[in-house]
Amino acid sequence: MQDYDEITALLREWGPYQKILFFVLSLTVFPNGFCGMSIVFVGDIPEHRCFVPENLNLSEAWRNRTIPLVLEGDKLQYSKCRRYRVDVIMNLSETFPDPDSFNMSDVEQEPCLDGWEYSKDQYISTIVSEWDLVCSNDWKGLFSMSVFFMGVLVGSFTSGQLSDRFIPESPRWLLLKGRVQEAEAIFRHIAKRNGVTPPEVLFNDLKLEDMKASSKQPYAFIHLVKTRNIRTIVIINLLVWMILAIGYFGLSLSTPNLHGDGYLNCFFSGAIEVPAHVAAWFFLQRFPRKISLSGTLLLGGIVLFFIQLIPSSLSALATVLVMIGKFGATSSFSIVYVYTAELFPTTVRNMGVGLSSMACRLGGIISPYIFYLGIHHEFLPFILIGGLTLLSTILILFLPETLNVPIPDTIDQMQKMKGFKCRSTDRYHSPVNRSEATGENYMMVSKKEEN
Repeated sequence: MQDYDEITALLREWGPYQKILFFVLSLTVFPNGFCGMSIVFVGDIPEHRCFVPENLNLSEAWRNRTIPLVLEGDKLQYSKCRRYRVDVIMNLSETFPDPDSFNMSDVEQEPCLDGWEYSKDQYISTIVSEWDLVCSNDWKGLFSMSVFFMGVLVGSFTSGQLSDRFIPESPRWLLLKGRVQEAEAIFRHIAKRNGVTPPEVLFNDLKLEDMKASSKQPYAFIHLVKTRNIRTIVIINLLVWMILAIGYFGLSLSTPNLHGDGYLNCFFSGAIEVPAHVAAWFFLQRFPRKISLSGTLLLGGIVLFFIQLIPSSLSALATVLVMIGKFGATSSFSIVYVYTAELFPTTVRNMGVGLSSMACRLGGIISPYIFYLGIHHEFLPFILIGGLTLLSTILILFLPETLNVPIPDTIDQMQKMKGFKCRSTDRYHSPVNRSEATGENYMMVSKKEEN
């Protein structure tokens, strides 16, 4: 027996061994899930305004007039970052007992020199109120969120390293590295756990010679950009993963700004991921990869454009649309992991998926700054995320389809990008023929004539 897929089919596709492996891999996700969205609460920005020292001899009426009123949207609210000069207010309070009898428009203003006072209606304290990450220091709050996601990335790496001790190496990768005995030992271990009797000989001599020949070729990150075909696939994957992260984390971080209770909105944001993952599983089982991924992205992108059309009196409907957008982003996230793994050959699959995941984390780091654009226009973040999502939908259409296509083992076996002419890197390429005597595939090798 020499075909890898035949061996894995013989060992059972979903036996006890695979179930245990799935459970162990799932354990690495739990630590990240517990803290991943905690920044929604610990990084919340409570209502705030400039602090007026208690030792000032001011009446309650004049103390309230110390903070100027500004128009935010269609409402008059106390300024969050400015106050009238305290020394001027002190002099005015001695001359005018009633502040309503004086026109405050001519009084000079100053920043919050004595700090801020924060509302405790929802949270007793957050990192924003503890470290005064507002007004001129608001960039520090965004930076703190970015550092938080960097910490999540480090935590993901650490938990992954701990699980590696209990998870065996990929037999397919071991075979391509020429480590046949190790791969065969894993195969026989899987067969034992699944109650299957494997054949005495898993690989014949011809297959072993081919494996040894291919194992001599070293692979590094340079191979991800060596040919035009794989370079284009890598670039598209990096863009798609980054945009996915911006949309997913951006919508998750926006839950406190939605209509209604923040805790309930966060619950809905998490609960919507359950049907989203189920839908992703259904799409992967029934539909091509490109249609599944681009379709879910298209759904998420379109609904975000409609949010700006919702009147303020129907803010609950805007929350529903955000949840639909989160549904599309979550489903896409589940699908893209499978699709990316199938695009890259075994020799560089780990590097390709790892590089894509790094782009994803970079998108997570950028996501807080996307919603900071909301200070200029309320719906600008949703428009930007929706536009980027639709862009990734178009990019995915250029990628090759992988459903019911054998997973490539080498770069030369990768499918070619549609719309791009890619040269083969194999100098001695010729079609595969089938031997009539043995019924086995073999390669016709002929040297190209050199000019």
